[in-house]
Parts: sequence; C-alpha cells; structure tokens
Amino acid sequence: MALFDAIRWSTRGLISTTCRPTVIGVENVPKSGPFIVAPNHLSFLDSVIVQALMPRPVAFFAKAEYFTTGGIKGRVMKSFFEGVGSIPVERGEQAASVQALKSLLDVLEDGKGIGIYPEGTRSRDGILYRGRTGVGWLALTTGAPVIPVGLIGTENLQPAGQNSVKPQHFIMKVGEPLYFDKTGPDHSLPARRAVTDKIMDAIAELTGQERSTSYNQSKTVD
Repeated sequence: MALFDAIRWSTRGLISTTCRPTVIGVENVPKSGPFIVAPNHLSFLDSVIVQALMPRPVAFFAKAEYFTTGGIKGRVMKSFFEGVGSIPVERGEQAASVQALKSLLDVLEDGKGIGIYPEGTRSRDGILYRGRTGVGWLALTTGAPVIPVGLIGTENLQPAGQNSVKPQHFIMKVGEPLYFDKTGPDHSLPARRAVTDKIMDAIAELTGQERSTSYNQSKTVD
C-alpha cells in the first residue's frame, strides 16, 4: 500500500505540474463502495492519468508483458503497473480477456474501483466508437455505479507512433454516477447493450466527440 500511494501521488504531482490539467467533477466519485470508471480512450497515457487524478484508486487492465519483460526496464515497468493497481491481461486472446473481465468482480466485491474502456482500444482519429458490452456486463452483474469520464486533449501528450511524451494541457471531466439494477450475470444481451449505450451517451455528452455506430477495429493494443 505504501508503494501504491507513493507512485500514485508522485504521478499526480508530475502530471499536475507539467500539464496543469483542468479536472472537473471529481466529487461525483463515491466516497466509499465499489465503482466502475468508464472513460473514452485517446492516448496510451489515459489509464495513468485517470489512476493519478481520481480521488480514489482505480484498477485498469494492462498488457501482461508489462509485468513479464526482463531486465531493468522490465522491473521498473512491473513495479509501476503493480504500484498503480493495474491488472495483467493477455490482450487479443478471447478466453484470457473474458477471464480478466471476471477477475474485476473480485476488485468490486472488495469495495474498490475499476476502470474499463468501453471502446476497447484507443481511438486513432478522435471519434467516439460504439461501446463494447463488457462494461454493461459488469454494471448489471455487480450493481456498482458507473462513473463516465471524458478525456479531452490527451492524444496530444503522446501522438500515435511517437515514444516521447510532450506535456500539454488536457481536460478530464468526471460525470455523475449512473445506476443500474443489479441482475447478476444472468441477464439478456439486449439489456447489456442498452446499459452500454447509456454509458456511451454520457461519455459523449462530456467529450463532445463525433460518434460512430461501428466498433473500433484498430489492432493497437494498449
């Protein structure tokens, strides 16, 4: 916990000092109990930003190789991602992804926060794509409130194809909690779809992004 707090607070300080972000609505995050954060996704750094700037810890998925890479760089990456509460997942393997999604239930049952990108992967063109229904499954299965988050300008921090980070001002808007009936895992696909669409509507209202009725088919793995 000490390492977690140290990494989170130092990252928050670095972001606040170098980027001077505008952060709106953090009072909408419940002070206790489980919650699901659902942001749009524009940058590799989005998870780090949300984890650092939220008033309560938020656990996101992270590529499994961030935890298994060898050498000094690998150890640094592993310490960082473990420190911010990231959960390793084998992206691109359906069975592993489903299992990872179920693993988030344990975090929520412990009364903690998790983060999931409804779009699946980051948008390379700034469009808000159709949400995948994993977030709806989590909301209905657990009854945890969903906190929509709108990130604006984070794509400028590390443009696609570049390794360097360029500090830039960005905006993070935290919307009001969305509450859905707790049905458990046995609910219909249309119900899951309807919940996901409501969450995407809330994100769109925060960001003002152009929307697509299609899924993001980018091969990028964040």
